[in-house]
Formats: sequence, structure tokens, C-alpha cells
Amino acid sequence: MEDKIELRENCSWKSEETKPLVPNQMKWDFILVCDKHKSDREKDAKRKEFLDKLEEKGFIIETQKIEDKKLFYGVHARSEIFRKYQCLLKNSDSGLQNHHTEENVPITTRIRIVNLILRNTKISPEETLQKLIKAKVFEAAFPLHEQEGLRKELKENWAQWRKILKQQPIEDIRSYFGEKVALYFAWLGWYTRILFPAAVLGLLVFLYGIFHFDSSQVSKEICEANTTIMCPLCDQKCPFWQLSDTCTYAKVTHLFDNEGTILFAVLMALWATVFLELWKRKRAEVVSGWELYGWDEDEEELALQLINDPAYNLKFYQHSYIRSTILLLLVLLMITVLIGLAHALVIYRVVATVLFTQSDFEFIRERASTVAVMTGAVLHYITIIVMTKVNRRVALFLCELEKPRTFSERENIFTVKIFTFQFFTYFSSLIYIAFFLGSWLRLRFRKSLANPKDKDEVDMEKGSKDSCKEQWLKNYQLNEVNVFSLFDEFLEMMIQYSFTTIFVAAFPLAPLMAFINNLFEIRLDAIKMVQLQRRIVPRKANDIGIWLQVLEAIGILAVIGNGLVIAITSDFIPMQVYKYTYSPCMLQNRTDINCLTGYINNSLSVFRVQDFEGQMKLPEKLPDFLRSEITECRYRDYRNSDDYNYSAQFWHVFAARLAFLILFEHVALCIKLIAAWYVPDVPQSVKNKHLEKKYENLKGVLRKIDRSTDV
Repeated sequence: MEDKIELRENCSWKSEETKPLVPNQMKWDFILVCDKHKSDREKDAKRKEFLDKLEEKGFIIETQKIEDKKLFYGVHARSEIFRKYQCLLKNSDSGLQNHHTEENVPITTRIRIVNLILRNTKISPEETLQKLIKAKVFEAAFPLHEQEGLRKELKENWAQWRKILKQQPIEDIRSYFGEKVALYFAWLGWYTRILFPAAVLGLLVFLYGIFHFDSSQVSKEICEANTTIMCPLCDQKCPFWQLSDTCTYAKVTHLFDNEGTILFAVLMALWATVFLELWKRKRAEVVSGWELYGWDEDEEELALQLINDPAYNLKFYQHSYIRSTILLLLVLLMITVLIGLAHALVIYRVVATVLFTQSDFEFIRERASTVAVMTGAVLHYITIIVMTKVNRRVALFLCELEKPRTFSERENIFTVKIFTFQFFTYFSSLIYIAFFLGSWLRLRFRKSLANPKDKDEVDMEKGSKDSCKEQWLKNYQLNEVNVFSLFDEFLEMMIQYSFTTIFVAAFPLAPLMAFINNLFEIRLDAIKMVQLQRRIVPRKANDIGIWLQVLEAIGILAVIGNGLVIAITSDFIPMQVYKYTYSPCMLQNRTDINCLTGYINNSLSVFRVQDFEGQMKLPEKLPDFLRSEITECRYRDYRNSDDYNYSAQFWHVFAARLAFLILFEHVALCIKLIAAWYVPDVPQSVKNKHLEKKYENLKGVLRKIDRSTDV
């Protein structure tokens, strides 16, 4: 049973008397737009009813007809609405604590409150503004950008490419776009700053590989293996090949798979933990300065709902085990589909390689692997594009089934689901490649920039010369902002963070690429928000929300992923087993040679050609003295030459891989826990500041009690 909450104005103060403003002096909080030519009587009636509802709630509406095609409605909220907000909360909103006049209400607060009222005003039990927009009763609803003032300062000092290395004006961003946007840019700036040492370290690991490009004993043996004949890669029509053909690949692999990679992977696990802990401290300092340290999101949500409707029906938290079970099964089903698609892509590459190898066209046959990889990459890209749209629809559907209580709860639920689906969409095939098809991955960053409008459409710096009508039209012509705008920016960064941490052992340059990308990302997002898009609706926040838990989950996956890459994919473990067990240094007690001498020959098993079905082709560049019938070929594995069973060395390597994986992950996780404990989430200065504030408040209450007792 739902309780009804009645809103009563019990503030003892009265608002200051202000002169009524003429329309040209008003700060229009929102603009509603409709298409005059697509209107009809039914739509006109609904539009009039909706506007009448707004006027009943104390809004001032002004109509502007522009270019004989569009009708614009300026919406201005009276000060009583904001007095209710201040009276209900009396807390952290800067500008509302000590001032009660309409002129002193922060514009971000005005827009946030007006937006909620507009979105929750109904002309029937089901017809809200959102549904009226879908029904083409209204075409758009958006807050206005400022013509001068803070927007101009942000454009000059922040949304410029030449400011790429300049510190961001977070306070100005907060004053114009609200706390949620400001925290996004504060987090992105902090993430980029902390990326710098990781980028430098990854570059050093890469340079170490370059300096040892030609000195690797393993690469030398591969390049000199002109007489080592490798077995065909398929059963029919595939030729024998020489091991020396992979000389360049072996050298390039050593750039990323060397001794420094192991240490770098451990340090990146520590880096991910330190980054999160330092961000928690940074976030505490920022929100403390905004007086939002103890801000209660539920209280804020209830206050806004009561301002819109004094008889608002309270929605309680609900939980159903049956519903949760159904949702879990649906999520697992979706993940299974995504993994199945990834496996289908992998199977396609394998089958395509065989088919292209057997092609009648010599050009395709000679480049079968390359063609298979390229076509597979195109299919993978198409899959990502299609499944991104499908994932969003499925996530929204599941959110509706879960019946979240508030918008914030709905956003958190949606975030977890869409990130999970996108994670498997992006990484399922990459995980297969990393653990089964090779240790070297290329890192790719995606960024799409909305097409800018013509200069005349986005240039809003003419100030007072522009009329109200021109300002409304220019705002309307900017790119639309949807409810997922900031969500999409966070999601993009989380995918990048996953690339940067989970596969860092396979690609040490990932932090450097992420660092360079983010330098441009910050300014690109700034230009988009300030110049190319309509004004985003400000939202209040004191943290990045559920994204912090996503980052922590990625940090754990990074430890597991890097451990698996090194243990399963990398040659590091087999080389160490050979070096300390089977090398000449151990068996012959030699110290005059490299202990990895003979590793390649030791890691290749022998296969008898007579066991092949069908005739195999000889390599074209095979020396004459080897062009006679080949009786044996080599392949990468640890098997006996007589019965092809696993040799003892295989089990030694297997045990070493397993032991390393367990040791690496336990050490890395212990380091993460120690780092999390060592770095406090909240600085002592912030704790002491709030402790002192509580102390002064209690002393003030005590003085009031003493005075009342004396009387």
C-alpha cells in the first residue's frame, strides 16, 4: 500500500518582492518546439492542454512563430518553485542557502527542476512530454545555451584545441553543465593524468624490445632455421614451409613478448588499484568543495517529485526473487548469444583460411590467411555495430522488467547490463585470439564526431544583437542531446580502460595510446558540448556512480586476463622451463653460451610425412639438397616422435604455467588489497573539515538550548 505525501510550505521567511519581468528580460528555462505544418486539431488540443497544465503550475509561456514553419514556446518558471526546493532541502545547493530571490537561483538548479516538472506533467494518466514528442505533438524540448557569460569563457578557455595541455576549469563546467558533467570531466582528466606514468613505463618496455630486436636468441634461431621444414597447416593442398619464413614475425613478437612484459603486467595491476584509490580521494576533495559530500540522492529525488506534485505517491523499494531469477536467465541467454557470435567469427576465420587456400585463384591462394583475417575483421566490425544497437534495446527491455524505483536506479541497472553486453561484444573474439591464436594484439580506439553545423548555425557569440527569436532558432539547429549522451561518453571510456588494462601484457603500448587518445577526447567532448550540441540538462551528483564499481570489476579482470595471457599465450613460461631444466647451461653445465640456445629445436616435435593423407607440396624456396622426398616435418608441441603422445617436458611446462598463473594472480591481488588499504579513500583534511562543521553545528544547537533554558 502506497503512502501519499503532502507538501506543506512551513518556511518562516517570505520571498522578496520583485518587479514582474517583461518577456525580453526573462531567462527562459526551456524551449518547446512543434512543427506547424504537421499539426492537426487533435495535436493542437493536446498541445494547448499541456501548456495550460504548465501555466497552472506557475510557468510563464511565450509563443514565437519562426519562418512560418515552427512554433517555439518559451517556458519560464516562477520563483515559488525554487523557494519550495530550498525550503525542503536547505542543504548543499550553492546559491540557495542564503539567498531566496529568483535572480540568485543557479541556472543549473533551475534547468534541473524545470526539466523534471516538464517530464512529469501529464495531460492524461499516460501522456507525458516524452510520449507527446513521440506522437509529434512537440518536436523537441531543450534548455537554452547562454549567448555570453560563462559559455563564452568555456569556449575560449576549455573548448579549444590549443588548450589541449591546459588544466580544465572544473568549477566553471559545474556552474554551466551541473555536477554530473563536471565529475565526468574531472574523472577523465584524472584518468588521463594517471595514465602518463603507465604510458611512459609501457613505452620503456617497448623500447627494450626494440633495442633487443636483433639480439634475441630465439629470434636468431628462427631466422637461421633454413633447413627446418614445418608441417603443412591443413590436410590438403597446403605446402610445407620453412621455419625461417617467420623470421620477421618472430622479431616483431619479441617487441611485445619479452622479460619486461611480466614486470609491467604486475605494475599495471598495482596502477589500476592506485588510480581508483587516488580518484576516490580526488572525488572527496571536489565534492567537499561543492558541499555535496553528504548529499542524499533519494532525498533530492523525493524533493523534486514533491515540488512537481504535492500529492506524490511514494514508491517503495521492491525485490522479487522470481523476477531476479528470470532476469538473470535472460542476461545469461544474451551473453551466450554474444559468445556464440564470437565463436562463429573464429570458426569463419579457420574455415575461410582453408577454403581460400584451396581456391583456384593463385592470388587468393597465396594470401589465404591475410584474406581470411581481413574479411573476418570486416564481419567483426559489422557484428559490433549491429549488436551495439541490439544490446541497447535488450538492456532497456530488461530494465523495464526490473521496474526501477527512480531514474537514478534505472540508470544504474541499465549501466550494468549494457556494459556487460558490450564487454562480451567487444572482447569475446579478442579473448580467443589472445589465449589461442597469438599473443600480439592491435589496440584500436573508436571515436565518432558528430558532423558540425555550418559556422553560421553554431556561432552564438553575437550577444545582445541577436533577438530572442534568433537565439531560440540557433539552439534548435544544434545537434540533439538525448538522455544517454553522458552515458555513452562513460561507456566509451570504460571500453578503452578495459583494452588498456586487461590486454596490457599483450600490448604494452596500450596506456600510451589511451593517453594520447584522451588528450583529444577531453577537448573533443568539450567542443561538442559547448558548440555543437544543445545544452545538456544538468544533473546533481557527488560521484561517478555505478561506473566506480565497473572500474573495480575491470581491475580484477585485468589481473586475471594478464595472468592468462602470460601463462597461456606467451612463450615466457616454456622458455624459463627450458632455460632452467633442459638447456645446455643445466645439462652440460656450460656458461659460455646463451642458456636459450637450442630452445626452438627443443620446442618442435617431429612428424612422419608418411602419416599424411595425400601428397603435400614442397616450398618453392627449398634448397636443392632438400628437394628430394621429405620424410619428416616439424610442428610446435611437446610430443614423442614414435607414438605422438605428450612428452614429460609437456607436463613440466603445463605445471609451470599453472603454478605461474596461481602465483601471479595471488601476488597481484594481494598488491591490490595492500594498495587499497594503504591509500585512504578520503583525505584527512576533508574528514577533519566535516568533523569541525558537525562540531560547530552541535555547539550552535547547544547555545540555542541554553538560551531557551535561561528564558
